[in-house]
Amino acid sequence: MGMRVDIVTLFPEMCQQVLDASIIGRAARRGCIETHCHQIRDYTLNKQKQTDDYPYGGGCGMVLYAQPIADCLRAVQKEVAEQGRPAPHIVFLTAGGQRYTEEHARRLAQYDNLTLVCGHYEGIDERVIEAFADEEISIGDYILTGGELASLVVADSVLRLKPGVLAEQKGYEEESYWDGLLEYPQYTRPEVWEGRAVPDVLLGGDHQKIDAWRGEKSRERTRLRRPELYEQWCASHPITELPKWKRGENVRLVKTEEQFAAAAKLFAEGRRAVCAGNWTEEYCAGLTEEELLAQLKAEKKGGWACYLHTTKDVPDGMVSVDHKTGRIEHLFVSGHARGKGIGRKMLDFARKKLEEYEHPRLSVLDTNARAIALYRRMGWKFTGEKDMEFDPAEYPSVVKKCALLWMQYEG
Repeated sequence: MGMRVDIVTLFPEMCQQVLDASIIGRAARRGCIETHCHQIRDYTLNKQKQTDDYPYGGGCGMVLYAQPIADCLRAVQKEVAEQGRPAPHIVFLTAGGQRYTEEHARRLAQYDNLTLVCGHYEGIDERVIEAFADEEISIGDYILTGGELASLVVADSVLRLKPGVLAEQKGYEEESYWDGLLEYPQYTRPEVWEGRAVPDVLLGGDHQKIDAWRGEKSRERTRLRRPELYEQWCASHPITELPKWKRGENVRLVKTEEQFAAAAKLFAEGRRAVCAGNWTEEYCAGLTEEELLAQLKAEKKGGWACYLHTTKDVPDGMVSVDHKTGRIEHLFVSGHARGKGIGRKMLDFARKKLEEYEHPRLSVLDTNARAIALYRRMGWKFTGEKDMEFDPAEYPSVVKKCALLWMQYEG
């Protein structure tokens, strides 16, 4: 037997019509699932079939009686037992319930029988909720005229997870919220519609690149539209347990204009921080992103490779390597990201990029004690050579004598 869902409502025809349609209806006709809707009025004890009355204590609106709902639920429990099924899990759809998520849907899909009770008017007599409810659910922070639409939302989101309802399991595992993220953008024919083209990557047939693109777009969409959801996802997915495209942290070769601009911004911030106290304020202010962007592009033409580190898609670190000379330069971490081990990761990353060199080199300002301490801890030692000296007597913009010292990796 497939999963059984019962809806207790004042409008069973409305609910059943929806459940009989489309994917859920076809699955029910194939015997994969069962759906039943029950009229609360059929269980009233008064001739008028009245199901509600004024609330004790006053106030506007009407409250549903406990008795007809209780008797209806007992009838459902009896039907379920006669089928040889376990007792149903009973959920009341109320505005005061726990907010519904995909996680709830997956949990509810584990039950053999699910009974959904629809509130209406001002609400339901609390005593029947206390007597029968296994839990209360709200589908969102807004008010509906009744619980029917809410019950259909829950029923659809649960039943679609059951075997045989969708054509394949992948149909729901790649949907929004399944992995805690919003789904990536979707496209179909034609390739160009009103001047808007399908992204080239989706037309190339390289499924590895397609998966990477979808992962990137999924994370980007979630970060921009649902930042609180993205934070939860990042917190629950340690970097070591994730496929590369899903990691909150990433290092990429700088190639696009956007990446160059982000690197130049980090470059400017890092250079100003290193030069502060050693060079004049005017000199530091003159270290503009535009100037350093031009330097990065010139270095690229000369054979340098610049890499950008991002956390949750936000650039927060950079480093450059030169395969011609075995040099590492421009290791900078954004101020808000310091103390998180990014500098260590980037230095190790850069060194491994220069595997052809047994002793790669880098230069460091002798006043940069924090960087020197990091480099020493990671196996770098001074060579005894100076790259450049800066003396206030020779350089008007220098306020404190300092020098760039060479270090090389010794392991």
